[in-house]
Amino acid sequence: MTGIDPAPPESDTGSRLRIGVLASQGDYAAHARVLESLGAVSLEVRTPDALGELDGMVIPGGESTTISKAIERDGLRDAIRSHVEARRPILGTCAGMIVCDREHLGLVDAVARRNAFGRQIASFEAELEMSGLGPEPIRAVFIRAPWIEEHGSEVEVLASIDGRPVAVRQDQVLLCAFHPELTDDSRVHALLMAMATAARRRTANEERGSRSA
Repeated sequence: MTGIDPAPPESDTGSRLRIGVLASQGDYAAHARVLESLGAVSLEVRTPDALGELDGMVIPGGESTTISKAIERDGLRDAIRSHVEARRPILGTCAGMIVCDREHLGLVDAVARRNAFGRQIASFEAELEMSGLGPEPIRAVFIRAPWIEEHGSEVEVLASIDGRPVAVRQDQVLLCAFHPELTDDSRVHALLMAMATAARRRTANEERGSRSA
């Protein structure tokens, strides 16, 4: 697909990107397959220690209450927040959008509305223009999808349906209401990898600067 071009698997930092996928619940295996197809090392995240060496992370769809309870049960809340505070990116999809919002992990200044488009029977697909992915629309699969009900000024809206934000970004957190892992268009995952590559290079430059100071 045209649009985002992720950094090569071997970057100037000398190793492939390591992208974790929260494996508490949801179709994490589908995300892993997309990431591997783009050249990343994909790792299942179930414990806080698993986040330590990651360049980026995906919080997949599923059931937001179940995922939130699993994060608390497994002691992942502080580790996920530390990951973001270290300026490493996160992609949250569908339920992952809800889990990252102001009322849950608090990673973005936004509130997501659950099942905003309706229940399972109201699932649909749409051609969606999404900022940052190039000129071609993305085929977006919405399943019991949320939307962003309201958000702060630091949140950038990347895509909307009928005026309702369905893809947003705040700094290193990228959220979408749809399931990018269910199509053959890998540009959302490629954007995550591009963000992770930029974060890795920034960290490497800062470390070189501190050593030379």
